[in-house]
Amino acid sequence: MAIELAPLPFDYSALDPKMSKSTLEFHHDKHHAAYVTNLNKLIEGTELADKSLEEIVVTSFKEGKTPIFNNAGQVWNHNFFWQSLKPGGGGTPTGALADKINADFGSFDKFKEEFKTAATTQFGSGWAWLVVDNGTLKVTKTPNAENPVVHGQTPLLTLDVWEHAYYLDYQNKRPDFITTYLESLVNWDFAAENFSKA
Repeated sequence: MAIELAPLPFDYSALDPKMSKSTLEFHHDKHHAAYVTNLNKLIEGTELADKSLEEIVVTSFKEGKTPIFNNAGQVWNHNFFWQSLKPGGGGTPTGALADKINADFGSFDKFKEEFKTAATTQFGSGWAWLVVDNGTLKVTKTPNAENPVVHGQTPLLTLDVWEHAYYLDYQNKRPDFITTYLESLVNWDFAAENFSKA
């Protein structure tokens, strides 16, 4: 069962000008697609070929199969990242998720501060996450293809801080990209849905 490239959940121009059509075309159609292609080549004819993407991520991480994990992790992370974005996103969460953020971080502003710090200080390539860890909301960051799933955490949303995620639109200004994500792009409905299942 080959792993497929998931389509974007919105039109290529839907996030313009916060995230340009060019960025989405390069990021999804070149970078994300390449991880899918590479992963399928690496698992072909192996015991992982019939596993789900999440099973491949967890198994390859545990077994130290780094080339497989790097590509599988990046496919999974990108699938999740696209869902973490939406046209007209940003703002503040509501309901149970909002209450939990206030309880665990002290306030929504404190959450944003922690998230910005994690995303800004992730050295090199990687990801910033809002996760549920043993019943508590936490902000984490992971390098390269790593994600919270391999650490037994439940991700609610993520931000890709690899340079290809923002360089065409923001050049070297990663903090501006992070602020734009939180203010205008983040999909709190997706996070709330993940929280309700956690």
